[in-house]
Amino acid sequence: MAKGLLQTGKALSGAAKGAAAGGPYGAVIGAALGARKHIGKICAIIVIVLMLPILFIVMLPSLIFGSLTGEPTTDGLPILNDNAAIQRNINDITFSINQVLGEGIDDVTRRISNDFSRTGGEHYEIINPYEGQVVCNSNLFIGQYCASKGQDWESISLSGMETVLRRGKDKLYTFSRTSEVRTTPDDPATEEDESRTETWYIYTIIYQGEGYFADQIFHLTDKQQSLAEDYAQNLSLFLSDGMFQYTDGGHSIPSLGDIRFTDSATEVIYFNQLDERYAGEPYGTDHIGGYGCGPTAMAIVVSSLTGNIVEPPEMAQWAYENGYWCSKSGSYHSLIPGAAEEWGLPVSGCTASEPQRIVDALSGGKLVVAIMSEGHFTTSGHFIVLRGVENEQILVADPASTSRSQKAWDLSIILDEASKRAGAGGPFWIIG
Repeated sequence: MAKGLLQTGKALSGAAKGAAAGGPYGAVIGAALGARKHIGKICAIIVIVLMLPILFIVMLPSLIFGSLTGEPTTDGLPILNDNAAIQRNINDITFSINQVLGEGIDDVTRRISNDFSRTGGEHYEIINPYEGQVVCNSNLFIGQYCASKGQDWESISLSGMETVLRRGKDKLYTFSRTSEVRTTPDDPATEEDESRTETWYIYTIIYQGEGYFADQIFHLTDKQQSLAEDYAQNLSLFLSDGMFQYTDGGHSIPSLGDIRFTDSATEVIYFNQLDERYAGEPYGTDHIGGYGCGPTAMAIVVSSLTGNIVEPPEMAQWAYENGYWCSKSGSYHSLIPGAAEEWGLPVSGCTASEPQRIVDALSGGKLVVAIMSEGHFTTSGHFIVLRGVENEQILVADPASTSRSQKAWDLSIILDEASKRAGAGGPFWIIG
């Protein structure tokens, strides 16, 4: 039965949306609608769904659950039916991945030191764009590891994944090297000319990306890479973890023209990622309509606060070129502070436990970007812009919905539905 389930997995990838909207059991509906030609297999699966959530079995191998057949959790539930246990497992996995990535930074730093020792240069400096923020799609790492195991479920484990990742940590990062001659200034305490020239080497650390890791460490075939992306996408959808900033962008809407919101302390220039002018434009190898809420949100913020109009395609191109695009998963959360800093805007992270900071910032004319999880704004993960306060309610600029952008929202809704797994200082970023 397990083999049949896996073979049906890709056909049932639409089940993820059913699960996101109606829990694991809602996946059955999504599967039936999205894969009618496999109805015979689906009927067999429905029998199992009475005991185990179908989405987990079909799309997410036992790494996420500890064991498909293991002992019940401390809550007395089979682990596949215990969301809290699954979340703990995911957190443990993410922590381990971040540890290995940190070790990868240490490794590339040592390689840089060794490289410099062979140059004969006098000094060197390291530019690390990832300092203070580990950049990766942990869900895709999980998917790649699971896909590499094929149907050998019993060998899937967190320790096994750590072993594979550590084996390839020297391939996680590389570096570029440039050199320049710098002149040291005179010592103002003396009257003598003490200036001199020195040769400096500048090293920039470069993250190789999950695609490189799939090729060089997991050695995935094209079929396995496609399966890994399915695993990662469905995991992100189910967990609503905010790494998968997706909106149903398979369609576009007519051009909205120039929209300005003037009902708050700051006039806001609005863009919509589904606007026919932008929806089909590229975001990496994806498109803005489906995956570009992050760049569109920052296009709103930068255009509104700087007076320099930056449209979504320009922001998406910048995000792609600077490593903030995450294939089939939207944007890394670090896009928000990264883009703010690039355009000279002050930015600070904020948590859901600091509601007064958010209200004060909005009242003072600042904008706040929020990463939302499942709820009123999305069924997965989605960036929106908080743009003002009106009668103790919050005004928003939702990059995927003009209707949601034209109503006021209770702050409690936004705080409750903000992502619980945000990185880069989120789930809120105060800008301006």
